[in-house]
Amino acid sequence: MSELEQILAGGREHAAPDRVLGGLGEELAHRQITGAPHTIYQELWHIAFWLQRSLDWVAGVEMRPARPEDSFPGQSETERETWAELCERFFRGIGEAAAIADDPARLERVVGSASHPGVPVRTMTVREHLEGLAAHNAYHFGRIVLLRQICGAWPPASDRVTG
Repeated sequence: MSELEQILAGGREHAAPDRVLGGLGEELAHRQITGAPHTIYQELWHIAFWLQRSLDWVAGVEMRPARPEDSFPGQSETERETWAELCERFFRGIGEAAAIADDPARLERVVGSASHPGVPVRTMTVREHLEGLAAHNAYHFGRIVLLRQICGAWPPASDRVTG
């Protein structure tokens, strides 16, 4: 497994996504925490949104939101997808990204990349796309861990020493 693949799917330098999301139910995922701009659900939805956009660009499909706020779910998106379905969608996508990271020939291919509306499309390698995705995910998973800490739900129960 390559370093990039481990960072995307297995957590190398930070807690793995399955550990960060493990043990979270619908209630905690949707809990609005005072002072926090987004719920855990909204943070993961945002991660999955940009994950899919990155996969689209890597596949040669130009995708970008009309407005930056479109990258977080509205009420209708939140009602349409359960927490379990959102987690499943994320893990399916991150598995696809990790498989791409494990294909050295594909990593050096140059593809387009999202830019701000009205700005010409940038180009970068698939590797650069995935590195940016890994950094983006690490940032937002850090926010999820902080939200869990505030709620007293971190570390996961499976990590706690009992005695």
